[in-house]
Amino acid sequence: MKSTLLFISSILLLFAVDQVFSLRFHLPSNAKKCFREEIHKNVLVKGDYSISDDPNQKVTIKVTDSKKHVFFNKDNAKGEGKFAFNSDEYDLFDVCFESHMEGGGRGADLEVYVDVRHGAEAKNYDEIAKAQKLKPLEVELKRLEDLSESIVNDFAYMRSREEAMRDTNESTHSRVLYFSVFSMLCLLGLATWQVLYLRRYFKAKKLIE
Repeated sequence: MKSTLLFISSILLLFAVDQVFSLRFHLPSNAKKCFREEIHKNVLVKGDYSISDDPNQKVTIKVTDSKKHVFFNKDNAKGEGKFAFNSDEYDLFDVCFESHMEGGGRGADLEVYVDVRHGAEAKNYDEIAKAQKLKPLEVELKRLEDLSESIVNDFAYMRSREEAMRDTNESTHSRVLYFSVFSMLCLLGLATWQVLYLRRYFKAKKLIE
């Protein structure tokens, strides 16, 4: 039973790998770096960060959505820390790190590490086990259930987007077809008018009978 659960868990983790994002980078002084994550509606998001120490630099961490709503903001972030928020709706979220050199000038690059988890990967199952008094096997089943639900929601969202794109393509195809027919009718009408106009002109000049 346990081996079967481990096998299922490994399979589900392959599908849920996009729920974890880790990045290590260097942040120059007086610079700003951001990365963007696509988060579904009503999803718990947790992040851990680590910033190398420089007493002459201050780092601001800010998490915003596409409408510039601030979900997390911390000035003078140092060392290690955490942040967490719940997404109100599906959106693209920016996690930004901006350094400020005190007194101006340039300083050394800061080394920044950030690890962001959302959905089932953001939950603390040790705390859930203690709160609900779950056995290890029950905790693993709970985790598999959450992973499965998250994957199903992802597939449902992808299907809805596919349907929306298909509807858009069909609508565009219909509009192109109607426009093509309208253009052909306009060309036929213009050609007919030109023939009749030239016929009247030539008759007026007595070039044709």
